[in-house]
Amino acid sequence: MSHYFFAAKLPSALKETMNDEMAGLKDIYPFKRWVHHEDLHITLAFLGHAPEDKLDRAKKLVKHAIQHVESFQLTVGGLGTFGRKDQPRILWAGVSESSELRELRKRVFKACEEAGFQLETRPFSPHVTLARNWEGERPFQKADRSLKSYDFIVEEAVLYRTNMEKTPKYEPVEI
Repeated sequence: MSHYFFAAKLPSALKETMNDEMAGLKDIYPFKRWVHHEDLHITLAFLGHAPEDKLDRAKKLVKHAIQHVESFQLTVGGLGTFGRKDQPRILWAGVSESSELRELRKRVFKACEEAGFQLETRPFSPHVTLARNWEGERPFQKADRSLKSYDFIVEEAVLYRTNMEKTPKYEPVEI
């Protein structure tokens, strides 16, 4: 069963650069699963499983809600975690604070709610997931090595479908 989510798309060149950076982090941070570089993104709204009619409604409402949103610059860099401090679930790259990103997320989120989706109520914490499930022999500790900062332009929000049996897992459905 596929799940769907809207995300800010990262430029291909940035994904390639982050892939090179991630290769150097894998030896330092033993996580069980590293995200394929083509799957790197900034989640705006996770929809989960969705019937076709509800998905179509969300696509139309989101497209309308963001039609006049201009592209904007962000910076990705640094590392953080979600989950237990000693055994985190997620290793992520930070995303710079941005009123434009918050506005884009707000518009996408409201449109999805209007389409009938029950969305996560946790505060928006923009990030790019790099790896999942710590499996180090020792408790997690942040090393001196981090992720360099890179500026990029957000030009579009994309609806993705999750294909668990494929790599990369995330397939763009609608732009």
